[in-house]
Amino acid sequence: MSRPREFDVNCALQQSMEIFWAKGFKSTSFEDLTRETGVKKQSLYCVFKDKKSLFLKALALYREQNTAILEDLAAQEMPPLKKLEAIACVSLSEESEIIQQGCLMVNSILEFGTEDQEVAREVEIMLFKVEQILEEIIRCGQEQKVITSRRTSRELAPYLKNLFIGAKILEKSGAPREQIEMNFRTAFALLEQ
Repeated sequence: MSRPREFDVNCALQQSMEIFWAKGFKSTSFEDLTRETGVKKQSLYCVFKDKKSLFLKALALYREQNTAILEDLAAQEMPPLKKLEAIACVSLSEESEIIQQGCLMVNSILEFGTEDQEVAREVEIMLFKVEQILEEIIRCGQEQKVITSRRTSRELAPYLKNLFIGAKILEKSGAPREQIEMNFRTAFALLEQ
């Protein structure tokens, strides 16, 4: 008979995600994970198999949490350009600690590049979902004639997605918030009908 699990798996996963987010995959040791989660190495291994599996689950959790925020904003009753502005506002961090951490997905792209297919796939899933959300908002704005139709929503969504990725890189590199906000204002002005 196996012993009952002695820790909250969801809580340990959330804490692990935060550690990976702060330190990156390669710089995070299993000692970091066990110290911060308060869970023994063997118990973590029993549930998550190894550090890489835990990292992939942490990426999936990050994706789920962040796309849920974007979906909530997209569902709100407000003009499409205001939705895009709200997404930009949410994507920019207020706290210096979070600014230094950047975005876990962007950090993972920079850490792994294309060398790890599983990590690349998880990042790809999130970026695809973000692009879908942006495309829907843009399409709605085009139907309401408040967003330009010079380019299709399918062309504009990847442009905005790349702007958001670039903003997170600029933010992490220490660029002034005013500069990043100016980039967003310029992009949104170009979208106006």
